[in-house]
Amino acid sequence: MPNQSRLTYQSSLIGSKTRVHDSCESGLCPVCIADCPVFCEVSKAALRGRETLYPQREYYGISTAGSPKDFGLSYRDFQIQFEVRGAQGIKPDEDLVIFPNVDLSCYWGNILQNLPIVIAGLGSTYVAKRNWEGLAKGAALAGVSITVGENVVGMDPKAQFANHAIYPRVIDTVDMKSRIKTYREYWDGIHGDIIVQKNVEDGRLGVFDYVTSTLEVNCLELKFGQGAKAIGGEVRLESLKKAQLLHERGYLVIPDPTDPLVIDQWNAGLIPDFERHSRIGLSSTDEILDEIDEIKATGVRNIFIKTGAYRPAATAWILRLGIEAKVDGMTFDGAGGGTGMSPVSMMNEGSIPTLYLEALVVGCLDMLKKNHPNITPPTIAIAGGFANETQMFKALAMGAPYIKCIAMARAPLTAGMKAKYIGDIIKNHTANRSILKSLGFPESKDPLTLTLNEAFVEYEELKRMIGDKVPPSAVGVYTYFMSKLGTGLRQLLAGVRKFNLELITRDDIAYLSQRAGDVCNKWNLGIKSQEAVDFEAVKKEIYSGNYD
Repeated sequence: MPNQSRLTYQSSLIGSKTRVHDSCESGLCPVCIADCPVFCEVSKAALRGRETLYPQREYYGISTAGSPKDFGLSYRDFQIQFEVRGAQGIKPDEDLVIFPNVDLSCYWGNILQNLPIVIAGLGSTYVAKRNWEGLAKGAALAGVSITVGENVVGMDPKAQFANHAIYPRVIDTVDMKSRIKTYREYWDGIHGDIIVQKNVEDGRLGVFDYVTSTLEVNCLELKFGQGAKAIGGEVRLESLKKAQLLHERGYLVIPDPTDPLVIDQWNAGLIPDFERHSRIGLSSTDEILDEIDEIKATGVRNIFIKTGAYRPAATAWILRLGIEAKVDGMTFDGAGGGTGMSPVSMMNEGSIPTLYLEALVVGCLDMLKKNHPNITPPTIAIAGGFANETQMFKALAMGAPYIKCIAMARAPLTAGMKAKYIGDIIKNHTANRSILKSLGFPESKDPLTLTLNEAFVEYEELKRMIGDKVPPSAVGVYTYFMSKLGTGLRQLLAGVRKFNLELITRDDIAYLSQRAGDVCNKWNLGIKSQEAVDFEAVKKEIYSGNYD
């Protein structure tokens, strides 16, 4: 057995370690020694301060981050209930009742989509900007929507502004135009669309007016936070010039890039980067409703609301506002993941975890429909840690008939980043046997001969459709969406003998754990335990048999 005193245990989020395994509730070793060469969270914070609030800063811009905390309940606590009789939504013909014939089309607001997926707001973070081409083109090819997140205009160093009565108003950008153009390059004009989001700063800069009047954007989203944190968006700035520019534009930048002492420290190499923070925002019910009415008056096609996982009463308030304002769609984002700079403590210890949040939203909508049966709620998307088709199916079933889409950010980002990396090593002929083994190639395969059509199963299909100019990152996002999630979801739907998404009901899942049952029963969702599903039908089948 190894000497435990020589082992180190690491927090992969902030890069801290402890010298021994049996750490205290505080995260400190039971015996802390002064000359320990290992830096725990406290000792690292003594040197690096606020840097330890966030995921490892050295990976900012090339990574995403999510909470490793076990929230005590997940979609694994539910089981899909397959059927062996009949088929719904399709002609009962054995040559037709096959999973490729499942129809996954749906609407996100008024947007027709090929899949029940929307890429949630990816804004001014570097990881989003660096991977936008793959995300946008992959989403367009798959026929799903993508959202340009907050602060893109304000962060664009080439953006131009005109003087206004209170705040400068944007009149031209490079980044926003590029993001929209990139999506539309492969967009068929029918399936999916590009959505532009705004926060407090975007509102002050007139982003909605600009994108609707100049860039012909017809889908807008108001942002009220996200599941990873309850404060405004944050990014790191790698230059003093950029920090000073954003300070001039009204952002909170830490440390103050106009302070002579800070400038001296930057020039001496003592400050690795600056933090840019967005305002939290304060809005009343009347202000929000009035703003949505003003947006509607412009004739936009879709108005969405994106919100985080705030305490239940606040979540119900935002839901009520969306329904009263008759918005087209609302996204509820559960704890706890982000795109690289959400405070670790907030990701781990705050917000409502996704499944609890979904139960809350669905329970509220059930109450609404019971008291106001003629009201048509907006389409709802749920977000927060989704990455595979079983999670998607269970969330759609639990949220039936309200939840129409699954919102994702980290998963498609991962798909795009990894596909871009594989494309680069193929181009540079630097693939190795470890990569080939992971991709399932035989040992006899020469890594240096790996090609794009060998690595990507959908490459030839895309090449046939639109040529060989599609970047590997976009091929990866498309393949993840269409080949993995699309095929997997079709198989699950065929398994319950339902051949379009509208047929999914809460009866298609059952809960396995006591906590899952407590949550479902608290909100009267009508989902049964596995042992209670079909209990009366089972007795009827058994007793009605002719056993003579």
